[in-house]
Amino acid sequence: MADASEMDKAYEPQKVEGKIYQYWLDSGVFDAEVNPDKEPYCIVIPPPNVTGVLHMGHALDETIQDLLIRWHRMKGFEALWVPGTDHAGIATQNVVEAQLAEEGLTRDDLGRKQFVKRVWEVKEEHHGVITEQLQRIGVSVDWRRERFTLDEGLSRAVRETFVTLYEQGLIYRGARMINWCPRCGTSLSDLEVEHEETPGHLWYIRYPEPDGGPGVVVATTRPETMLGDTAVAVHPQDERYADMIGKTVILPLMEREIPVIADDYIDVEFGTGALKVTPAHDPNDLEIAQRHHLPSVVVIDREGKMTSETGPYTGLDRYECRQKVVADLEKLGLLERTEDYPHTPGQCQRCDTVVEPLVSTQWFVKMAPLATKGLEAVESGKVSFIPERWTKVYRDWLANVQDWCISRQLWWGHPIPVWYCDDCGEQTCTRSDPTECAHCDSQSLRQDPDVLDTWFSSALWPFSTLGWPDETPELNYFYPTSVLVTGYDIIYFWVARMIMMGMHLVGREPFGEVFLHGLVRDEHGQKMSKSRGNAVDPIRLMDEYGADAMRFALAQLITHGQDVTYAPDRLVGARNFCNKLWNASRFVIMNLTDLEPVDLDTAELSLADRWILSRQSRMLAEVDRQLADYNLAQAAGAIYEYVWSEFCDWYVEVAKIDLYGDDAARKATVQTILHKLLSEILRTIHPFMPFITEQIWQGFALDKGSISRQPYPQAEERWQDENAEADWRREQALVTDIRGLRAEVRVRPSEWVLVSVVAPDAETASLLDGLRRVTAELAKVGELNLATAPAQPPANAISAVTDGIITSLHLGDAIDVEKEIARIQKDIAELEQDRERSTGKLQNPDFLNKAPEAVVNKERDKLAGFDQDLEKLRARIELLRSAAR
Repeated sequence: MADASEMDKAYEPQKVEGKIYQYWLDSGVFDAEVNPDKEPYCIVIPPPNVTGVLHMGHALDETIQDLLIRWHRMKGFEALWVPGTDHAGIATQNVVEAQLAEEGLTRDDLGRKQFVKRVWEVKEEHHGVITEQLQRIGVSVDWRRERFTLDEGLSRAVRETFVTLYEQGLIYRGARMINWCPRCGTSLSDLEVEHEETPGHLWYIRYPEPDGGPGVVVATTRPETMLGDTAVAVHPQDERYADMIGKTVILPLMEREIPVIADDYIDVEFGTGALKVTPAHDPNDLEIAQRHHLPSVVVIDREGKMTSETGPYTGLDRYECRQKVVADLEKLGLLERTEDYPHTPGQCQRCDTVVEPLVSTQWFVKMAPLATKGLEAVESGKVSFIPERWTKVYRDWLANVQDWCISRQLWWGHPIPVWYCDDCGEQTCTRSDPTECAHCDSQSLRQDPDVLDTWFSSALWPFSTLGWPDETPELNYFYPTSVLVTGYDIIYFWVARMIMMGMHLVGREPFGEVFLHGLVRDEHGQKMSKSRGNAVDPIRLMDEYGADAMRFALAQLITHGQDVTYAPDRLVGARNFCNKLWNASRFVIMNLTDLEPVDLDTAELSLADRWILSRQSRMLAEVDRQLADYNLAQAAGAIYEYVWSEFCDWYVEVAKIDLYGDDAARKATVQTILHKLLSEILRTIHPFMPFITEQIWQGFALDKGSISRQPYPQAEERWQDENAEADWRREQALVTDIRGLRAEVRVRPSEWVLVSVVAPDAETASLLDGLRRVTAELAKVGELNLATAPAQPPANAISAVTDGIITSLHLGDAIDVEKEIARIQKDIAELEQDRERSTGKLQNPDFLNKAPEAVVNKERDKLAGFDQDLEKLRARIELLRSAAR
């Protein structure tokens, strides 16, 4: 046992966290090996973007995973947490292109080879940033096994997957309508497009008949696309347009005739019930066009500019074109009216640019066959979702899944392993770069210029990181992994795809459980983001409060699938808890220097001893049960309440009586109990707060090595004692009432008081009589008069009743009643002045009309507080007067 004097008086996380993490690395305590003698437990980290920085979502995600890994490691599992980073195609390319822009360059100025080289350089520069930030949180990953989605091994896995699916006919190239980002210059899958309500307009445009008749009026949110209209569609049952079906109208500005057709898709309630059909720029319009064999006219190109099909509008940006089209329609008298209309245009997830639906030749994965296997994994119980309600969301998405567009028009990423022959026009797809065409032996080959969607490589993460496509010992031992921890927002992007790929390629589910947590939101419930200016930097929080406080505060907020509301007061509370733990541990260690352990099974235990051993056993059982059910907040709450409110506030205080007393046997017993309690407390808290518990452990049990390799404490039912708990609750009630009465009349903390107690029965009286010394020390009671009902409380005293125990505090010399009443009356006078000022404000019409609502409400709260305080003070005066009678 180290000397507690070696522990600083106050815990300073900034001084020790870095040293402790290095100690863990040097000790190899995070390393995991294939060990047939132990049960494996494995988590693969959701790989952060290699050029990214830590945000609160990462902090939440890593806190949960680290807690689970440390818990299982201490429970005896061979626990492997695989670290790694994602190449993040679009995001990383955007970072480098932004750097080039600052230098006055574009990627085209560098050329593809040099640009990719530049990205690798940026990747190497940034890699250390995100990994260092992860270490700040305390992640107990096996850094020897770190992976990168573009490293050699994972690149081989990606290529093997592509070629395998290609050979199975599950990957194909075709022309389909896709989402196109003009800013990023690439296609996007539906999942990479976000929809957020945006203020907009609905323009009503008249399409006249060729003979000058009124024609029809259509409503649109995108007037610039009308230049590519090839029909107007109405519902076949809409009587308003019965005489127009089969006729033609003139497309304004383009002056070409287009047909009026009938189609069941049309919503008669939207706009005028007549829909302009632009097959080249709307997926629904394209389906209508295919049913009616309509032509398709492309009017917006990949840069978001108008094509030569638009005549005088050629070359204009799509939004400039919108303004000009609206102005020209107005001049022609064909713009009937404009209405405000909120809508939800698709936006690129990476840059917020409004995407353009375009027909383009891309690579796709046939999802239906894979979805069948993904559904089977869940239906058979191989994969379970926590919380379970996400199972339905998963099922519904797979039941209606669309083919996945996997090609991206980027330079950074996994190249598509397909070569085109300039001589025969055929495709060659191979596991190694070909030197000649597989169909005609020609050496005139061109590789497809596109790269794969980042999520394609991410879908292989659980098994590619363990060595697949090779059958490695790690793959055979750790796969399927144990649990995936991630936010519910990427259940489609990532979770579903990993399950499908694992089932199809490896023949096994990638993980047994999926724990989906919520998103971190600000105090007002808004999603955190840089653009909103409400993002909280976890590095700053760790600098201010320490990593453990941040981790514990987050753990206290984690409930199944519910969003987490950031609460600064939780951080303050968690930091205070760290300090409480530190101070209590320091006190215990300081008093164990002469420890000579005794056998607690044969030692004579006091009521307080039996109570605390029982309460700790119940706490350990509760924490273990809640963690097993992923109820992390409940587990954290159980630890907090027990350590603060029972161990620190009660038992440590009671223990001082024997630690400073003359009974050597009692001292040895209490020391042994304190040693057992603290050892178990530190090990229980360690997965939640690893740094402070390791630091304390080094002063408590240095000879045993890192706390992270110690066994997790298990509840011992033999210590659970309901009678001891019930008896001690009565002692707690008595002490609490005495303390409350002292506070009520402001007895000085150093003042010893006279207390009379009337117990409801002889058994209670006997119990309290045996605890006189404890009561005296905990409540500063100089003399305790104990009687049994029906004895009456004494005069000149104030009383409280709990569980039938009447506790009376004699006023006597402990307080000058008249002086105390005078002091309270002075406080009442000051409060009444404050109340009068507040009332005046709230009766002032100018204040009520001009002050912000929040300010008015705050003033109303102040007034209510003044009223409550006045009521308490007046009640205290009445209490004092009645007691003095």
